[in-house]
Amino acid sequence: MSPEIALQKAVRARLVGTPEILGLLPAANILDRNERPNPSPSIIIGEGQSVDENDSLSRSLTRVYMDVHVWKKEPSTAGVKVIAGAIRAAVKARLDMPDGHFHCADCYVQSARFLRDPDGETSHAVVTLSAKVQEIG
Repeated sequence: MSPEIALQKAVRARLVGTPEILGLLPAANILDRNERPNPSPSIIIGEGQSVDENDSLSRSLTRVYMDVHVWKKEPSTAGVKVIAGAIRAAVKARLDMPDGHFHCADCYVQSARFLRDPDGETSHAVVTLSAKVQEIG
């Protein structure tokens, strides 16, 4: 497993396990897919990037950036801002990484952008997570 997949699994598990998130949308609407239309509201785990942190010759620490997209049919951006805030709160606590091969040393929302979709009916947020993922085994 790669640090990117480990983080993706940990983030999804955190989002579907957070009551504040589930009060805003069902767990079935937290997806990893490349298809539209998306359910409304929804959280779509999206694009990413990983960068070697140059921590040591072991190259065991990777900075992983992950975009999480929030979609909601609404006339304003208020709803996607509320969901983005819930995502921010959910990822603040230490993430449990799957299979014991990785440790998430840090995870936080680096940025959030709020947009109106050209369809005139949908709001969209792009929430960028930044995480330090260390390979431990």
